[in-house]
Amino acid sequence: MIIIIDLNLGNVGSIFNMFEKIGVSSKISNRENDILKATKLILPGVGAFDSGIEKIKKNNLINSIENKVLDKSTPILGICLGMQMMLESSEEGKKKGLGWIKGKVTKFTDHNLKIPHMGWNQVRKTKNNKLTNNLLSDSRFYFVHSYFANLKDKKNQILQTEYGENFTSAFNLKNIYGVQFHPEKSHKFGMKLLENFSKI
Repeated sequence: MIIIIDLNLGNVGSIFNMFEKIGVSSKISNRENDILKATKLILPGVGAFDSGIEKIKKNNLINSIENKVLDKSTPILGICLGMQMMLESSEEGKKKGLGWIKGKVTKFTDHNLKIPHMGWNQVRKTKNNKLTNNLLSDSRFYFVHSYFANLKDKKNQILQTEYGENFTSAFNLKNIYGVQFHPEKSHKFGMKLLENFSKI
């Protein structure tokens, strides 16, 4: 069972509906028992970095999530803020991130850009990966963000997107996956990516 971790940070219903469309069973939950029984985890989120980290702590979920992810190597997909919280820190806030991926969440620096980066944009594969298997070369995804993952080790980058500068739009380290865009809002491209994750 894929568990979509519910932190009251938005977009969980849309992710559940997208899994239903592709015939994959999932459940929205913030219960420790469900997380510990999960075959895969989704960590979604929209909003501010510190608020997201605080929600994980408030729900007493860090130990159970890290038990699954770090000890039992359960695949996890972070979406938007969920992806960013996997890094060590963010320029947006003062709290420490989960620290699973080395790097810092950084704000776009080009003042001529409209911030947040909002709408459809293309992604480019930087390496082959199970998450992006069979994605078309013109795959487009829906973005809404003002900050992006600045990775210390670019070898973990699997997708790149250009918005004033090139930034990491997806990464993978072992069983940990993250995407900056919203697959649940990205129609056929998002459906394919979530289908790929369900098969990892």
